[in-house]
Amino acid sequence: MARGGTTRDQRMRQLLTHEAARIIADEGVKDYYLAKRKAADRLGAPSTQNMPRNQEIQHALLEYQRLFKGESQQAHLRRLREAALEAMRFFQRFRPRLVGPVLDGSAGEWSEVSLHLFADTPEDVAIFLMDEGIPFDPAERRMRMDRDVYLSFPVYRFVAGDVAVDLTVFTGAGSRQPPRSQIDGQPMERAGPGTVRRLLEEDSLLPGVG
Repeated sequence: MARGGTTRDQRMRQLLTHEAARIIADEGVKDYYLAKRKAADRLGAPSTQNMPRNQEIQHALLEYQRLFKGESQQAHLRRLREAALEAMRFFQRFRPRLVGPVLDGSAGEWSEVSLHLFADTPEDVAIFLMDEGIPFDPAERRMRMDRDVYLSFPVYRFVAGDVAVDLTVFTGAGSRQPPRSQIDGQPMERAGPGTVRRLLEEDSLLPGVG
């Protein structure tokens, strides 16, 4: 009985993992916790405590994209990385760093280019956008900086062509300490323009991309 229960638990965990990955890929849900809750509801297990880790979902998401999106996902990822590099050139005075799905390769049709910018004050970025005649929407994002430390940061969003760009602005100490990733809880990976150029070079070697 115990062995059967364990097998059922493992199977439910696998189902939750793959359904959450599909929800992220096909429905544009960005929050992993929300994707897990949606998956649990759809699988008829809204009260389950047997939730997969975010890293399991990330792995399943990459596999789902490889199997069901194939070359189209890789081509779209390349377009987003090209747009990211162009945006990084545009915002070079703010030492831009690429983060998120466009960097880690899990970006899909719903993804935006996410950049971290560094300025003396958030208003410096807002003024720059206004001077350049770029309409933007201001917002705020709460991010985990340490185990139990959360801070809010200003965000500016705009659209360049058909690509949404999301700018999070860091000042002071926030410039030195990356927020924690929702995937593994470690400091978020940040990439400069040189790394993005290398990723584009690697992308060009993939079949059907280039």
